[in-house]
Amino acid sequence: MRERNLRKQALESSKTVSRKARSTVGTPTSSRANSVTPSRNGSRVPSADVSDDDGDFSDGTQWSTNSIDELLLAPPELENEEPGTWIADIGDLINEICDRKRSSVQGREEALNVFSVMMMRHYAKNEIASRMDDLLPAILKSVKAGQTEKETVLGLKALALMIVSDPSDTVYDTVSGPIKLSITDAQHPGAKIAAIHALSLATFYGGASDEEILNVMEFFLEIITTDGEAVEEADNAEIVTAALVEWSFLATLVEDVQDVTEEAMDAFVDQLESSNATVQIAAGENIALLFEKSHTEAESDDELSSEDEAEAASRNERNEPRFVKRYTVYRQQHLLEKTLEELARASSKRLSKKDRKNLHLTFKDVLLTVEKPTRGPRWSTAIDDETGREYGSRLKISVSDHGRMTIDEWWKLHRLNGLKRLLQSGFLVHYDQNPAVYESLPVEYEQMHD
Repeated sequence: MRERNLRKQALESSKTVSRKARSTVGTPTSSRANSVTPSRNGSRVPSADVSDDDGDFSDGTQWSTNSIDELLLAPPELENEEPGTWIADIGDLINEICDRKRSSVQGREEALNVFSVMMMRHYAKNEIASRMDDLLPAILKSVKAGQTEKETVLGLKALALMIVSDPSDTVYDTVSGPIKLSITDAQHPGAKIAAIHALSLATFYGGASDEEILNVMEFFLEIITTDGEAVEEADNAEIVTAALVEWSFLATLVEDVQDVTEEAMDAFVDQLESSNATVQIAAGENIALLFEKSHTEAESDDELSSEDEAEAASRNERNEPRFVKRYTVYRQQHLLEKTLEELARASSKRLSKKDRKNLHLTFKDVLLTVEKPTRGPRWSTAIDDETGREYGSRLKISVSDHGRMTIDEWWKLHRLNGLKRLLQSGFLVHYDQNPAVYESLPVEYEQMHD
């Protein structure tokens, strides 16, 4: 598609470089995935709303049934942290985490908590790289044998933060087994949810092969189609939501998803019938991504349909590349559009005001993309009086007081949501300083002026 080899860039990035010097995003070449059979059961169990409403976009899900924000509480001493002291502090934390023989459960929880907060707040690649041989096994012990749900969840969070801060082309083989075991065998649903998120990030940044990326996506799809039963969490909406958002996060890595589209679409359309708004929204955003990925830049010898020709003419006026439809995403598109229209007008009394607003915003966007896949999220069909053309994408994400970034394609929204789920308030720090994060989402932001 419009991407180069992201993972190679991330793994080869050995120092921080300026944003303008960084190259564009990339994807590995796709291989064929085995099929899974979608079920016809929606996720029917209601759950607490776990979307991170930033006013403009959904964040899909938290890291566990107990919000990771509730687990990651910054100690008072970090609230007034002196500049430069964090490097020594994180070194002390690493020593404490590695010295498990002298630690208590509460001590490990506190150490993992502070470590994770600091890893979000700071780009600490240099600080962890030299200790990785000791630190990684110690944190994996909390993942494999955590004595409480909190220890396991915080261990998984710390593990994901380490991998994103210091990507490696070999770490996936080390961590994937214990993480997968947590998804299937953990005693607490919260640990399984955290493990789903950690597995996705380890797959993305840890050097998983192209085939393994598709295998993990298939695993997530099985969780979705069985409404969580595949991991012994039947009708757990939060488990299904986690699998939905991480399926799409990994799908942004795959250049050609045609071979997995039919089964994935069946599963996502099925989840539109869920009684849980968060599941419905995640499924809808995945549908939009698949329609977007069915159109790619036109080659010089491509024959365009009449519909593609009209769209190409409009894009030429805006000096944008032409796109052509490569395959049919869903054969019963007229029925899908009817369902999306209904969701965009949902008025059920069971819905909270926030859920109703999110459903309306999301499915209005998804419907516009299904109708014309070159339209991104928050697309405005209103006509600009000056240009005589549609305003187009109006999704602007504020990034602190630095400015705003335009998220005009669904793959960008899925990447942004995935990174913000992990990094939370530290997203901007990593976006500015961590090459792996920027190269995952190479969107220049507009400077805001007083």
